[in-house]
Amino acid sequence: MTHNKTSLWRRTLLAGLLPLAASSAHAGLDSQFSIQIPTIETAANIDGELDDAVWAKAGRASLTYETRPSENGPAPVATDAFIYASKDTLYVAFEAKDPNPDEMRAHLRARDDVWGDDLIGIKLDTFNSAKLAYQFFVNPLGVQLDSIENELTKQESAAWDGIWYSAGTRTATGYRVEMALPLTLFSFDSDKDEQEWGIELIRFYPRNEDMRFSTHKIARDNNCQLCQLGVARGLEQAEQGKGIQLTPSLVAKGHRSRGPEDGAKWQDEKDLDPGLDMRWAVTPSTLVNATLNPDFSQVEADAGQLDVNTTFALFYDEKRAFFLDNKDYFDTRINLLHTRNIADPDYGLKLTSKTDQHTFALLGSNDTQTHFLVPGNLGSGIGSIDKESINLAGRYRFDAGNHFALGGLVTTKSAGDYHNTVASADLKYQLTEQDAVIAQVVASDTRYPEDFFQQFCRGEDCSEPDSACAPGNCALNERVLRSRKQDSFGDRLFNIKYEHNDRNYYLFADYIDIGEDFRADLGFVDKVDFRKFTTGGNYVWYPESGPFNKIKLGGDWDRTLNQAGEQLEQELEGFLELQGGWQSYLAMGWVNRDRVGPRLDGSKLAIEGNTREFNETQYWFYGNMSPLTWFTAQLDSAFGDEIDQANNRLGRKLYLNPTLTLRLTEGLSLKIAHTFQTLDVDEGRLFTANLSDLRLNWQLSIESFIRLSAIYTHVKREPSRYLYFTPDRLSQQLGTELLYGYKLNPFSVFYLGYSDAMSADDSFPGLSRTDQTVFMKLSYAWAL
Repeated sequence: MTHNKTSLWRRTLLAGLLPLAASSAHAGLDSQFSIQIPTIETAANIDGELDDAVWAKAGRASLTYETRPSENGPAPVATDAFIYASKDTLYVAFEAKDPNPDEMRAHLRARDDVWGDDLIGIKLDTFNSAKLAYQFFVNPLGVQLDSIENELTKQESAAWDGIWYSAGTRTATGYRVEMALPLTLFSFDSDKDEQEWGIELIRFYPRNEDMRFSTHKIARDNNCQLCQLGVARGLEQAEQGKGIQLTPSLVAKGHRSRGPEDGAKWQDEKDLDPGLDMRWAVTPSTLVNATLNPDFSQVEADAGQLDVNTTFALFYDEKRAFFLDNKDYFDTRINLLHTRNIADPDYGLKLTSKTDQHTFALLGSNDTQTHFLVPGNLGSGIGSIDKESINLAGRYRFDAGNHFALGGLVTTKSAGDYHNTVASADLKYQLTEQDAVIAQVVASDTRYPEDFFQQFCRGEDCSEPDSACAPGNCALNERVLRSRKQDSFGDRLFNIKYEHNDRNYYLFADYIDIGEDFRADLGFVDKVDFRKFTTGGNYVWYPESGPFNKIKLGGDWDRTLNQAGEQLEQELEGFLELQGGWQSYLAMGWVNRDRVGPRLDGSKLAIEGNTREFNETQYWFYGNMSPLTWFTAQLDSAFGDEIDQANNRLGRKLYLNPTLTLRLTEGLSLKIAHTFQTLDVDEGRLFTANLSDLRLNWQLSIESFIRLSAIYTHVKREPSRYLYFTPDRLSQQLGTELLYGYKLNPFSVFYLGYSDAMSADDSFPGLSRTDQTVFMKLSYAWAL
């Protein structure tokens, strides 16, 4: 009987999957939009003029549909596109009409920082598989923006960069754009005599409303965006040439540091580091990246974040080119590979490949140090081992059409007697155009060094092996208990999500279960030892008149338990979103939750009888608008109850985060962001925290800029209102950076900059300079 049931289940599954595997990703959409790309061995002059005779022979399309905010209505202005290919380059041009060209939004900005401007561009799915798509946009002045859209994660990565060429020209009737996209940018199947790529030609037209135009209709009741691309055929005999790019670099840095005390002496360091990056397209579908002695310093400082009344580690995005190239090949819904965990490598090697229904990705790198998260269910922290680590990751995905994907990922991080290995399997099954199931199962195996936990002990010396971190020696806490392990240990993660997304309704149910000994040290999983179920949804209206063109009302309910079945949190939330004139987006909501505070006895991980449960009610508001071409305003805010994590009691929170962007001239812009946060308790104000983040950018040309940035943090506390320890009354930090840059393309750059850091506290009042750095970077990308 069991055998018969199993056989029936297998036959049913195969019957459902085989037709999907045999079908084209964009089957049924050919009648919606299709374009033939002719092959012409004549290179267009990329100057934004469209006066080359070759454009008369190109394929032609019109962007006739307004897909947002109108629902596939007629586009109010005319846009024509032209496209052809040589053996090694795809050429695209646009003629964008505008009855009021003086209202056009166009600024000289940094590359990838032109959202909000008039933009025109192309989206390409080179395997026609509805999984990943390249996007290339240009504003009327020729400033570029490129990104990769990932259908699995529903995210776009603007951090990815490619070398391509563009020019824009404003005219009396609008603007023109020309683009040359070398085929070395793309992964594609070179065995085909004729390519068949997913395609969409797009124009963004920001006026009172942010309008989006397209060559074809986009259905709002289809949960899969890349499934709705049109089809481009042609590119016969497409090739990438040798596909080799070498980028040597030289970084010179002078750094000095000292303590904050008066009379402290400077300690000087000087570094001169050559490096080499290699990018080799072995075939159009297989890419090898290698790096030797790379410079992975951040040219632009990370956005400031306040770290007050928080118990979990802060997250920072990856920005480094070596890790970003084909990064999406490694992505799963759970962040199991976060390469910011590889801080300072000497070398790295990466291989990514896609053939037919199969995708492969391999990554290997050392790191001169070893850093990773130690997660818990009430907080997390970063642990360090002063040894070189080896970091490896491998990913495989099988795509059966655009409806079914099955993948696996393995990562490992090791240093001496430390190791962490993670193995994952994931799938996505698009049941219908509106319904999808996503699931992932992960297992981990970890071993920490014997004395690793000691770095999380607070207060006393915990070096004695027999009594290390005993209650009499130092304060125990969750990080100590999570990291004080004998021998190897392991656990699992399980996640499943169902979602239904049609024109008006979105419904979902999500369950995630992470064991107490699960670790993903090469990823960013900052919470373990919990089980969480979430369900909710929303309803959307699309008014055809009035101040708003989109209204969304929704909410969700969730409950979180630890693995022992003890409740950590139960939450009910509602929200309202409004989108309309002045390019405005407004969102507001309410949340009520029962949540436990810190543990009363740090020597135990138990929740019941060891924590206090608090009821929090908070209200939040977010809004942004751009009523004028030179002005954008944004506000993120929240107020209501919040647990005072330092003192295990309920307080009252106020959080304000306004941001203003002023485009003072065509090339000069100023961005000011300020975060203001307070927490009050019954006795009065506990702390007031301020963080100011200023960025002044003068774009001298498309290639060159001068940038000044300053991040200032000021935290004032009332020590008498802290119950368990006495903090400094005042803490200040100021970091500044002045940078000149010339960027011929994302890899051929010259940077010259100066940065410093200042700090102050009760022991050393008054800002005192503690760090100074002068740096220069020169790199050039050679295409062979």
